Amino acid sequence: MLRVDITKQLGEFKLSAAFASEGRVTGLFGASGSGKTSLINMIAGLLRPDRGSIVIDGDTLEDTADGIHVPTWRRRIGYVFQDARLFPHLNVAQNLDYGRRMNGLAADPAQHKRIIDLLDIGGLLDRRPGKLSGGERQRVALGRALLAKPRLLLLDEPLGALDEGRKLEILPYLVRLRDEAGVPMVYVSHDAAELRQLATQIVMLRDGQVTAFGGVKVLTSGA
Repeated sequence: MLRVDITKQLGEFKLSAAFASEGRVTGLFGASGSGKTSLINMIAGLLRPDRGSIVIDGDTLEDTADGIHVPTWRRRIGYVFQDARLFPHLNVAQNLDYGRRMNGLAADPAQHKRIIDLLDIGGLLDRRPGKLSGGERQRVALGRALLAKPRLLLLDEPLGALDEGRKLEILPYLVRLRDEAGVPMVYVSHDAAELRQLATQIVMLRDGQVTAFGGVKVLTSGA
């Protein structure tokens, strides 16, 4: 369960969002500038709300009334950006292992194999990021985030920088993650068709406000 009830003033823009989602994939849908990235940055702890609370599975990460702010590195939240952000000087195997090592986690060969097989990246382990396609880089970024054993995975328009062919290539892997990885996700997109395939619940944002919340059907009336 992810519970969010926050407000944040960002210059002349005000973000005010409240929802509680139990979905495997919570889709944040809205046009550019609607507040989607600012909202997940607050869930990640990269941005602090002016007022409100953020709770995951009963664990309070943010509560301005009680002065609670759990730092990003202690939240156990994975974050996959639009541009993958792999380390160019490390090969794929080293990039995959980075999150685990930075979080001080013991090696887990069974999980390592499961994630590599799930994302079909076993043949890429010796390559550097510069030798990968956009879709391959995003699959490696997903693997790196999952191998850090997050309790929640944030994906900020992970297909936004890909052409249509690469999007079609990576979408089935995202569906497999939803169905097999066992990690709840918050998925940011302005593409209704994408969210119809992936999301189980939708938060619709417009001008910093939640205008609809519910199943994927809300996209039909609001998109």
